[in-house]
Amino acid sequence: MKLLFTHSYFYKFDPKQWADKRPYPPYGTIYAAALMHQQGYSCSLHDNNLRDSPVELKVPLSEQQPDCLVIYDDGFNYLTKMCLTKMREAAFEMIRMGKEKGCTVILSSSDSTDHYGEYLIKGADYVLLGEGEQTLLELIKKVEKGPVTDKQSILGIAYKDQHGTVVQNPRRPVIKQLDDLPDPLWDLVDVAAYQKIWMDAHGYFSLNIATTRGCPYKCNWCAKPIYGNRYNSRSPKRVVAELQQLSQQYGADYFWVCDDIFGLKPGWVQQFRNLLEAENLKIRYKIQSRVDLLLKEDSIEALAASGLDTVWVGAESGSQKILDAMDKGTEIRQIYEATELLQSKGVKVAFFLQFGYLGEQMEDIQQTINMVLRAMPDDIGISVSYPLPGTTFYDRVKAQLQQKQNWEDSDDLDMMYEATYSAQFYKRLHRYVHKVFRRKQGWNNLKLMVRKPQKLLNKQILRSALLIFYYTPGVWIDQYRLQKLS
Repeated sequence: MKLLFTHSYFYKFDPKQWADKRPYPPYGTIYAAALMHQQGYSCSLHDNNLRDSPVELKVPLSEQQPDCLVIYDDGFNYLTKMCLTKMREAAFEMIRMGKEKGCTVILSSSDSTDHYGEYLIKGADYVLLGEGEQTLLELIKKVEKGPVTDKQSILGIAYKDQHGTVVQNPRRPVIKQLDDLPDPLWDLVDVAAYQKIWMDAHGYFSLNIATTRGCPYKCNWCAKPIYGNRYNSRSPKRVVAELQQLSQQYGADYFWVCDDIFGLKPGWVQQFRNLLEAENLKIRYKIQSRVDLLLKEDSIEALAASGLDTVWVGAESGSQKILDAMDKGTEIRQIYEATELLQSKGVKVAFFLQFGYLGEQMEDIQQTINMVLRAMPDDIGISVSYPLPGTTFYDRVKAQLQQKQNWEDSDDLDMMYEATYSAQFYKRLHRYVHKVFRRKQGWNNLKLMVRKPQKLLNKQILRSALLIFYYTPGVWIDQYRLQKLS
């Protein structure tokens, strides 16, 4: 059996991400391919991340003539969880091409898990529901033997029966012992293409790695269609071994640890630090975490010692009322405490912020802005509340959703339900908060240069200070327009 793996995320279809020039290989895709390769199947990869069009899939379909086309999205890439419509349309096009070539077409993604019926109607033979490796292996073994007559026995798939009726089988339990899986099949990736983009744009090379699957916290707007609310972890030994391989073989010196939440298991971070020291492996990396988790044990000390460069935390809002409405489970004071402690250890902090949640008023918005300007993280990322199937938030606004239920790309920022203010207001708010934050950052850097004139030689600090003159009039204009829109 020849398996051609691909996926439906195209950086070039997402202008904001493509302009940022920080592409990462499809980690979840090569993870699944590794298991199939280990089991003796012939596996190849058509990586769409850097490609221009799904039409390019025609070449490997014709040349390789695979038995199965496996469109397996990278579930570790948070951008795929948004189920962007441009990527969905690309997946539909690839399904059509795969069927034209006589392939058995199998789908695995957040969007196909949520909307498996649509993918089956477009021609897919099977949709894998949730975590896909073990389900894919069982399914391929049956497909290999000929027509599958006992589809109902395979946990974790959706398909059409002989009458054309869409059938959803019960889910498969998640994999608990992640070390039983082989390491991702990096040999399938054109790593040099990613390296060139990174080096040309940023002067260093970063690769991605995952240490865990799932998240046990229950923020009511957060969808977890692939790995769910459970939390399972690879051993620090296996992770350090993969980091060592990626550093030595590909020259990566920076890593994006793409877990939903890093280092939750007690003692894991400390073991990770000790193993890195034992192997004399010096890396820099960034993670996602929670402020309450970071304040436990000596997590921050261990993280800083292991090479943590940046931690993105889900601050979300400066209003405790909104955090409680989200079932976030964190307190405003913890945001300040964690930020101060991390920065004191030389770790950069970045805030995820979310506007437009149900019940948010101007007072709550101002509290969020005040929190940002008081805590002064090193970076911010702003979005608006986004209803995804399977969440409490989605159920609350479902009746308001019209034809558009997904963004076209990650910079869409459209309000698809009735929030306090208009979509135009939140798009303007997005720009305003960024400008207010960058202006304050510029003032802080200007003061730093006055105190320490040698900082004038730092291009990044100097540029930030000079941009005060750019952001100040923009802040005034956006403030005026926000007043009008509100």
